[in-house]
Amino acid sequence: MRDETVLEDAVSDDATTLVIFGACGDLSSRLLLPALGQLLTIEESRRIRLIGADREDWTDDQLRDIVAMSFSSADAGAAVGQLSIEYRHCDLMQPDQVRSLLGELPERSALYFAVPPSVAATACASLSSDDLPAGTMLVLEKPFGTDEASAAELNAILAQLVPERQVFRVDHFLGRSTTLNLLGARFANRLLSPVWSAEHIESVTIVFDESLGLEGRAGYYDGAGAMDDMIQSHLLQVLAVLAMEEPAALDEIDFREATTAVLRATRVWKDDPASASRRARYTAGTVGTATMPSYADEPGVDAARGTETLAEATFEVRNARWTGVPFTLRSGKAISDPHQLVSVRFRPVRHLPSGFTGTADGAELRFWLGPDRMDLEINVNGAADPLELERATLSTEFGEGALRAYAEVLSSILDGDPMLAVRGDAAEQCWRIVDPIARAWENDEVPLEEYEAGSAGPSSWATSR
Repeated sequence: MRDETVLEDAVSDDATTLVIFGACGDLSSRLLLPALGQLLTIEESRRIRLIGADREDWTDDQLRDIVAMSFSSADAGAAVGQLSIEYRHCDLMQPDQVRSLLGELPERSALYFAVPPSVAATACASLSSDDLPAGTMLVLEKPFGTDEASAAELNAILAQLVPERQVFRVDHFLGRSTTLNLLGARFANRLLSPVWSAEHIESVTIVFDESLGLEGRAGYYDGAGAMDDMIQSHLLQVLAVLAMEEPAALDEIDFREATTAVLRATRVWKDDPASASRRARYTAGTVGTATMPSYADEPGVDAARGTETLAEATFEVRNARWTGVPFTLRSGKAISDPHQLVSVRFRPVRHLPSGFTGTADGAELRFWLGPDRMDLEINVNGAADPLELERATLSTEFGEGALRAYAEVLSSILDGDPMLAVRGDAAEQCWRIVDPIARAWENDEVPLEEYEAGSAGPSSWATSR
């Protein structure tokens, strides 16, 4: 029988128990805890029993210090009072230690695996459903597997532990305010809703470039690269939100079915991964005031792997709404003036009366990711000559949203609402979509190009953003 005395230090009887495995790591202190602090600042009535677990010999006080520092970094220092904080020594590679911790937990606890995905998968494989308190929620960070087969294998393991709606595969891009703003723009405006299809839209581009380099992440990044780190997960999820059919409701069932249906219909453009994808990695250069070595010379990098730091791929959503529209996804590191946006380019008008001069290109709707903004670029009459068309941009600021992306995700986890979590079959579909590209790259069908750190990418890619 479980020892119920472990609950005595909880803030209140209705406090939600959140266990962070990997509490001593960077993900916890840099992202999860600041997001938790922000969430508690906004939701002042929420109470959390936080248990940090890791292999380090920490004490409760050491974890409290980390929590206080992380909360302060998010201007949420006062929210520490909404927590009870405990630390447990627990090695996820030691099943007996994990079971001992699980035996202390109440029902409906959330287990957040803030550890490398391979460690989380191994830990889950060593457990059975009997080891978990009723209603336990499992929270895993991407990547969910390394290809379609391994994702299916991981899903099978998780399905033996808890029902699918209790599995939270975290893709924090689904919690980004801009991603969610796509829904309002699409479904709440008669101006856009009727024209959101291949009949009116010429192309879609989703770009997430960064000025940052490797930032000491060689252990993970060199085995993933830009394709797996960004396009396979984050950007395909954004594509799914942008292209989905209108759901009956914004809830876990209808929203996730609508986005997953898009992924099931998505294929590499013209089924030719060699011509539909590009890859490159940065050489030494300067980004702003920072001097960067070549990626191949970064500590921990195995240059022979040929890991890309810039990837681009074009896809097609093969359904009645989108067939024929190229969706180009791009992400890169060490890029100057990095763009982070979703661009929807509309087709030009079918006929323009004679007499007009100037450009009559199709309108372009842009959703910028951080700071969140929406631009609509259209053709208008010129000031000097009313028959000379000019481009004008209408713009609105969305703001940053009430919650950071990770705070939005944490809120849904603590509420037991998996709407913003990646469903198991969706995770498999994302790998299915990019697996042909991975094979083409492995067979050297696509050259690994180079670009100088601090540039916009290879010169031949100038039109890709």
